[in-house]
Amino acid sequence: MSDNLPIVVEVDASDKLSFASRQQADSDHHLVALWIGRHSSLHTRRNYQRQADRFLGFVRCPLAEVRIGDLQAYIASLDGLAVGTRAAMVAAVKSLLSFGQEIGYLRVNVGKAVKAPPVKNTLAERIMAEADAMLMLRLEPLPRNRALLTLLYGGGLRVSEACGLRWRDLAPRDGAGQATVFGKGGKTRVVLLSANTWGMLAAIRGEARSDDPVFRSRKAGHLDVSAVHRLVKVAAARAGLSEDVSAHWLRHAHASHSLDRGAPLSLVKDTLGHASVATTGRYLHARPSDSSSRYLGI
Repeated sequence: MSDNLPIVVEVDASDKLSFASRQQADSDHHLVALWIGRHSSLHTRRNYQRQADRFLGFVRCPLAEVRIGDLQAYIASLDGLAVGTRAAMVAAVKSLLSFGQEIGYLRVNVGKAVKAPPVKNTLAERIMAEADAMLMLRLEPLPRNRALLTLLYGGGLRVSEACGLRWRDLAPRDGAGQATVFGKGGKTRVVLLSANTWGMLAAIRGEARSDDPVFRSRKAGHLDVSAVHRLVKVAAARAGLSEDVSAHWLRHAHASHSLDRGAPLSLVKDTLGHASVATTGRYLHARPSDSSSRYLGI
């Protein structure tokens, strides 16, 4: 957008040389491809591609010519969207611009000058009571669906992780079982399963081969993530729970309920596959065991 004043940055000869030597992308589209390629999740790559296309379509200029005013105008154009959606979209653009500077494609990262909209922490609102989670599982009439719901809650798996499981990823252990989970960022972890969860999974295997999906679709392939979200909605409605309940709520419930029962924070972190214990610690803050309000005489 030509109305914005350019940012002038003086670069000496040695800096020009180092800048050129670090440059790894030769166009905006190449930069976006490199940025997206850092992520192993197909869902994340598709989402980031959409965000990049939307931003480039809005500014209608090369990324090297984007100014702070352009970025501010883009953020303003997102008014009317949910705060969380806006924050995620702004964060994606900031990540792209930061990556561009990091590899030497952009001399200036204008994204540093703007902040994503603050997002209310609604985690506490998305943690169901333990009795509600158990009711969802108990009322599910189909063995496959009950096994899936039990795995999501009992194992704390992400929906995509559960959908991607093959029978070769499951193994008996100590009277129960374990699942080798291929998680976010290409990381692999082993999750121990209770005897009850293991029994449900064993009961639905039938004649399936080791390379077959644990949770099969009608076409015999892996069950689709969207199908899991739909069946969770149905299970929640059957149990009389909020229509807001989603498949990820079962993962939230696993974290919160296991911490409530005394599981070590680091153990919950490893089970869920969190990169940082700070992420897992959010569940403690969402459901504190005590508060100063309890000490008042009212």
